[in-house]
Parts: sequence; C-alpha cells; structure tokens
Amino acid sequence: MAARQFGVLSGARLREVGIGRGAVQNAVRAGRLHRVHHGVYALGHTVPRPEGHRLAAVLACGAGAVLSHRSAAAHWKLLATSQERIDVTGTRARHPVAGIRLHTSRSLDAQDTTRHEGIPITTVPRTLLDLAATTRADQLENALAQAMHLQLYDQRAIDDVIARSNGHRGTNVLKEATRQEPQITKSMWEIRMLKLVRAAGLPEPICNKALHAPDHGECRPDFYWPAFGLIVETDGWEAHRTLAAFRSDRAKDAALTAAGYKVLRFTWDVDDATILRRLRRLLQN
Repeated sequence: MAARQFGVLSGARLREVGIGRGAVQNAVRAGRLHRVHHGVYALGHTVPRPEGHRLAAVLACGAGAVLSHRSAAAHWKLLATSQERIDVTGTRARHPVAGIRLHTSRSLDAQDTTRHEGIPITTVPRTLLDLAATTRADQLENALAQAMHLQLYDQRAIDDVIARSNGHRGTNVLKEATRQEPQITKSMWEIRMLKLVRAAGLPEPICNKALHAPDHGECRPDFYWPAFGLIVETDGWEAHRTLAAFRSDRAKDAALTAAGYKVLRFTWDVDDATILRRLRRLLQN
C-alpha cells in the first residue's frame, strides 16, 4: 500500500488493514513509521519524495481534500515551484496545519477534481483557474503554454470551468488569457532545449551567439554548435503571428544555409523524443 502511495499512509488506512492506534504508536516509537502530519505517516523513511509530501498534505486535510493551485500545477508539470507550503483545497475550513496552505472553496465541483499519478488533485482547467487568481500574468501564460505542449490544454473544458465558477477571482483573468493562443517564450524554449541536451549527454551549444550571414547581416541563432556547423532555431507562437516575421525567418535560414551552416527549426509543439532524435543524427556526423 505504501509503495503505491509514495511511501505515505494515513491512520485511517492503517486501521482499515487492522493496524490500530496502539500498534501505530509502537511503530512510531520503533522508527518504522515517521509522523509527517497528524494522522499521516511515512513508512520506513523520514524524507518522502515531493509526491509523498503532496499526498501527505492532502491526506492530512481529510476527506474531499485535493492538491490545488501552485502545488497542483507542479504535479501536472505546468509550473515549477520552490514554495515550502503545499496548496490543498477542501470544501470546509479546518484548523491550520504546518506546511500546508489550506484553501476552502464552495465552487469546487466534483467534476473539477480527479486523481493524477495517485494523488487527488484539481483538474488542469480548474488548476489554471486557481493560478489565474494567485499568480503573475507571465506565470499563467507559461502554465497555459506548457499545458499545450503536454497536450493537456482543452479550450472547451476551460470555458466550461469558467462558466461554472461565477465569482471566482480567476474567472476574468483566465478568460482574457485564453482569448489568444498562449506563447512559448524564448527563455522557456532555451531552458527546455538545454535540459534535453544535457540530460542526453549531447555537446553543449552556444546560445544567442552573433553570426554573420552574407546577404542578411548579423543574426543571433538560438543555439549554435560550432564544431558541427549546426544552428537550431526554436519557434513559439509569437514567431508565426505576422507574415513579415515568417518571411524574415525563412530569409535568415536561407542565408545561413548558403553560408554553409546546417539550420534546424523546431516549433513549440514538437515532442522531446523527436528533437533528440534529429539532434543526435546531426551531432554525430
């Protein structure tokens, strides 16, 4: 049971399998169970994985509680978070719990909750709605773009959660943010590409190095491998919004190719496996 739950167990679940309060207390004293929150324990270890901490926080807040807000976004891999307190939403107020930021919501419908990788959590549309009420505009934009990249973005589901959440502070913000397609920013692309390259053990590229292309002048490719003559350009939504931008990119690619460079261009929605497969072919020749 613990293996399926990131190493954490609630007192209620332990009692269900015949381990009473006295036996639990004995296990705590013997170091076999370690208290994470009141009524929630880690089995055999003192430092659960991040997923274990998230599940423990949900279990500590009782029946109907779900991971939410920034913590839910981190679990869905929409945003990174370094915050110490874990966001949990419940349908009724409870006493404060150390390490947990407890939200209460009367508008949290059953269809706005699910389980993801074993943890009760707000759905992606509801998570985005909560982020709209509590994060900066650029963070919300990044979460929307990442949802599209992970194929978790569903405009109809977002419209539905907005329609059902009258009075939620994030309603108007999310409605405005989804009027246009989310952008993958240049910085997001660079972070993603560098993580992929380093994890795969590929040669390190130079980012934004000034190069001269005949008939085009100076340009700064997103990624450049001098030893291989390889240039990689990464396109977000913003790169396709005007015909002039489209033509400028193609003119630059043509000039660089004519100068002897190999130019590879990826759009924001290309999956990681395809990116690595193409890079390996060109960085091993």
